[in-house]
Amino acid sequence: MFDDASLIARYHEVLGRGHAERLVPAISELPGRGRADKIAVSLGPGSFTGTRIGIAAARALGLAWRAPVEGFPTLALLAAQAQARGLGDPLGIVMNAGHGEWLVQSFGETGRPVANHVSAKPEKAIEIVSARNIAGNRAEEFVERRGFGEAHPIMPDAGYFPHLPRDLLTDKVSALYARPPDAKPAKR
Repeated sequence: MFDDASLIARYHEVLGRGHAERLVPAISELPGRGRADKIAVSLGPGSFTGTRIGIAAARALGLAWRAPVEGFPTLALLAAQAQARGLGDPLGIVMNAGHGEWLVQSFGETGRPVANHVSAKPEKAIEIVSARNIAGNRAEEFVERRGFGEAHPIMPDAGYFPHLPRDLLTDKVSALYARPPDAKPAKR
């Protein structure tokens, strides 16, 4: 929770599974049961289910509290977090994308993306990102495979939201995907 740009409370937990079961109870543990005048939510790309749960919860709370909801790209938050920690710029973000792929995106000195995010096999991901500084949960493996650079193994943390460039926020709150969903509609 923020008052303007000042962090007043936070709850941060890295989960592999269990987003749906943990999200609303975690919000209710914040001061004022988490009630906010404005809500910001990660749009992804990231965990398909986790992203959709977060967006659904943000929309529901926005309606209940009559609070506007805005979204931001997850990888942009991670880049802002890395740069706020002084981890360097330009910067490459490398995260697990599932199916043996990595989610990659390059960011410039301003914390804004210089290319679109891509989900790619590790061999291809190494060709896509040229930045020396690499952040994310696959940073160490990326740097090791590539043979040079600085790895910064960090996970997205909404506590760094104030460092996110404001022009990356949107009122179009819908999920950003790295690839099409695995599930296919049933044929009739």
